[in-house]
Amino acid sequence: MNNGIYLRPLVIEDAKVSYQWRNNPEIWKYSRFIPTNATTMETETAWLAEALKRKDQVRFAICIENSHTYIGNVQLIKMNNVDAEFHLFIGDTNWWGKGIGRKSTNLLLSYAFLEKKLEKVSLEVHKDNLPAISIYNSQGFENKDLSFPYNVMELTNTKYITNQTDKYEKNYYSFSQ
Repeated sequence: MNNGIYLRPLVIEDAKVSYQWRNNPEIWKYSRFIPTNATTMETETAWLAEALKRKDQVRFAICIENSHTYIGNVQLIKMNNVDAEFHLFIGDTNWWGKGIGRKSTNLLLSYAFLEKKLEKVSLEVHKDNLPAISIYNSQGFENKDLSFPYNVMELTNTKYITNQTDKYEKNYYSFSQ
């Protein structure tokens, strides 16, 4: 089964789904951004409204192509003309282990390097989050700091373009803005 996906800009209405993810501790076990209180739809909507106003970030919903189901987020934050910080999570745990993270990462990196012409994308990943580390390694990210418990990894435009020459997957899924 081909799990085709697309990315679309995150919108306020997505809070109706994403607030539920914030209340699932399994989703956040490897994150620095662990919610400390129960999240309501109202608090998620307010947070998302503020996040979407920020000029230094782009946030996308990960959607399944055939059903248009919203299942997660991928974003670039702290973005400027040179670099950005990458974040990914699949909020719908039914889609874990199905290649969605890898496809979403590839799409957003294509956007970062080919559309935005960034020179570098960095991220932090918990050392125990082996599926995520596998995704990032497959895209060419390299370890820059192995401080416990998070690895800092980065990928340059040159390395990304070199890695993608033979494996660009544009025909398998799409990106819509």
